[in-house]
Amino acid sequence: MGQDWFTKHALAEALHIRAEDVQKWIDRGWLKCRVVGTDGLRRQLIDAGDFCDFCKRHKKEVVGNRLNMDRLNFLQTFVFPPSHADLLPVRSAKKEQEAYEEQMNQEARPEEYDEDELGATA
Repeated sequence: MGQDWFTKHALAEALHIRAEDVQKWIDRGWLKCRVVGTDGLRRQLIDAGDFCDFCKRHKKEVVGNRLNMDRLNFLQTFVFPPSHADLLPVRSAKKEQEAYEEQMNQEARPEEYDEDELGATA
């Protein structure tokens, strides 16, 4: 694959479904795509982020006889992994936890700081 997008035919092949099914998702507005090319040759490309959004919002509606949950999850997780922007809240929460632990450590040792401060001012 090697790209951050699929054509509707490549996506259908990867999901083991018909390209017409992918086109139905596009026509319903469930799956976003962008059209590239000239009037003679136009291709619909599905970007990684749009496919991941589609999986989050419409997974239950599209899983059925020909498409199973495992295949959809595999494509979403490993072929189009989440963007780094999705990981930012995790980093923020980690920084908050570290700041909280630092504050708790300082509050647990107030005598040390008071003695040091007294020695420095004397």
